[in-house]
Amino acid sequence: MKVTLAQLNPKVGDIDGNLAKAREAIDRVADEKPDLVVFPELFLTGYPPQDLLERPWFIKKQEEALQELVEVSRRHKDTGIIMGAALPNRKEAGRGLHNAAVLIYYGEMVFQQPKSLLPTYDVFDEARYFDPAEKIRTCPFQGWNLGISVCEDAWNDPSLWPAGRFYDLDPISVLAGAGGRKNIIINIAASPFQAGKDTTRFGLLNGHASRHGSPLVFVNQVGGNDELIFDGRSMVLDRKGQPIAMLLPCQEQIETVDLETPGLPDLFQPEDRVASVHQALVLGIRDYLGKSGFKSAVVGLSGGIDSAVTCALAVEALGRDNVVGVTMPSVFSSEGSINDSRELAGNLGVDFRVISINGIFKSYLLALKPHFQKRKMDVAEENIQARIRGNLLMAFSNKFGHMLLATGNKSEMAMGYCTLYGDMSGGLAVISDVPKTMVYDLARYINRKREIIPQATIDKAPSAELRPDQKDEDSLPPYPVLDQILNLYIEDGLSRDEIIGRGFEPETTAWVIRTINRNEYKRWQAPPGLKVTSKAFGVGRRMPLVAKFDF
Repeated sequence: MKVTLAQLNPKVGDIDGNLAKAREAIDRVADEKPDLVVFPELFLTGYPPQDLLERPWFIKKQEEALQELVEVSRRHKDTGIIMGAALPNRKEAGRGLHNAAVLIYYGEMVFQQPKSLLPTYDVFDEARYFDPAEKIRTCPFQGWNLGISVCEDAWNDPSLWPAGRFYDLDPISVLAGAGGRKNIIINIAASPFQAGKDTTRFGLLNGHASRHGSPLVFVNQVGGNDELIFDGRSMVLDRKGQPIAMLLPCQEQIETVDLETPGLPDLFQPEDRVASVHQALVLGIRDYLGKSGFKSAVVGLSGGIDSAVTCALAVEALGRDNVVGVTMPSVFSSEGSINDSRELAGNLGVDFRVISINGIFKSYLLALKPHFQKRKMDVAEENIQARIRGNLLMAFSNKFGHMLLATGNKSEMAMGYCTLYGDMSGGLAVISDVPKTMVYDLARYINRKREIIPQATIDKAPSAELRPDQKDEDSLPPYPVLDQILNLYIEDGLSRDEIIGRGFEPETTAWVIRTINRNEYKRWQAPPGLKVTSKAFGVGRRMPLVAKFDF
């Protein structure tokens, strides 16, 4: 059997555009005469469609698009089409929709298999919209039994959930048991990226194929939608779980594969962690801006590592002609930081502007002097500088139509080491899920072929430069220590005492956790960020805003 994997990049809500992509893909491979063309989960709506699924007109439009695909199949009579779609289930109780895989063949919708396992953890909220499948069935097709499943249905492997699985049911085992030797496992997915997930995902699918002795086809969405990045990495595995084909990460690809081809053990190669995050962030920026209607970006350049990495990523995503860098020195800015910003802009070839904020800052101090007299300068005056810069950058955004990219990293966002309406201003927080220590790794990766980020920027001690001789470590633990505590608390969910039990200093650990919790109000007001770790601030981490739980 020949199967075409259509690893494509849909736009959420753009049913007409997504349908056009599907038609083009089917027409493109017509000469290869595939038996099946397989598209990702909820491809016609894009994933995740969220509350658009609650609009009857939206579901109706998608049903009309499915009917158009039925007509397309009349012109490609020997090719079946597997498409992910949201289908009304006509039930009197429940949500009224299924997240389903549909098989279209010879001008008919001949089979539907709804998703059985509806994830409600991390970024997923599918039980809000869908009802689970009532039955799990295989579909006879050209002498084979197709065991078709949707994304999460393949993820109930005991090895993935050492603390206990979320579901009692294992749909892949049910499908494999029903299909016998002539079974083909097919999983259509919208499986988001996170660093290291490529290895986990391959191990999972390899286990299914080898355990059940069935060829396996996995087709994943690619592209960025809101905070989520989908890395593709679609694949075909043989009966032993060895890869026959591995599609490229973070780009559209259409490939036809003969399932009788023997697999090659070395075809799967785990991605370097830093390289994969870099690639995903570039895709996330490109799609977030492009799908939002923006063509260009503006970045505030401080001479520091965070703004340098953000600017370099933006240039790779958008091109140097579509990025503007603005440095805004104050009386506390070092000459070195200004020169580092200028050198970075020159290395990247971006438009570079310098706007001194000294005069504006003095006017603020003068206006506030009668009210602030007898009080020493503190964080209030420091934050005024950040807010002046945020206003100037937003003026560039408004005047020229650039999207402002916020440059704060995950360590800063966790600790509230950032200024509301200042450096937190912007439409996208590019590295807000990247810990500070990984920001340095990204900088070195960006410089792997030539020096783009000045070495002085990498070497100097981190500083917000909002007061004389300020250093980040005046206010925070050293980043290598801080990032380990943050990882254990935010991503692994450990308590204060459990983290201390790992050997971390008790007073520091307690202070870090109190500070994280105290700054939840800032994160609620932050721009959306691109998710690259297992637990990002944003839609996948829903913490109470007003609460007390420092443990």
